Amino acid sequence: MQRLSFAILVLGLLLPPVIAMAETDAEPRSDVNVLKPGEGRPLVAAQCGLCHSLTLVAQNRADREGWLALIRWMQNKHGLWALGELEGPILDYLETHYAPTVSGRRRPLADHLLPPGERTTAKDMPRKLTGN
Repeated sequence: MQRLSFAILVLGLLLPPVIAMAETDAEPRSDVNVLKPGEGRPLVAAQCGLCHSLTLVAQNRADREGWLALIRWMQNKHGLWALGELEGPILDYLETHYAPTVSGRRRPLADHLLPPGERTTAKDMPRKLTGN
């Protein structure tokens, strides 16, 4: 009898906050702010955040096809459910906010900026780096 009373007490304390959270539009993830603001963020937080940290989403970059391939991989290898009509808006958000970024080497420093003995001429540099 004491166990039943204890269980009812615990359930009574835990259930109202869960119901309140379900009835509000509040995003249930505490790490949702790692995702860039934009249309689709709550959807991505809700779907992706059920299985892993949203930081994992935010630290990756891919084009639309890359994100789709990643979703298919998670579906085939890790049991991700079919996203159905949610897939398009999720891909729209990811493609917009987490596309690959262009990065590369900076242009070589001009000779007058280099220390003595380190100076080179542009003709010694690969064409790719000098832009010639």
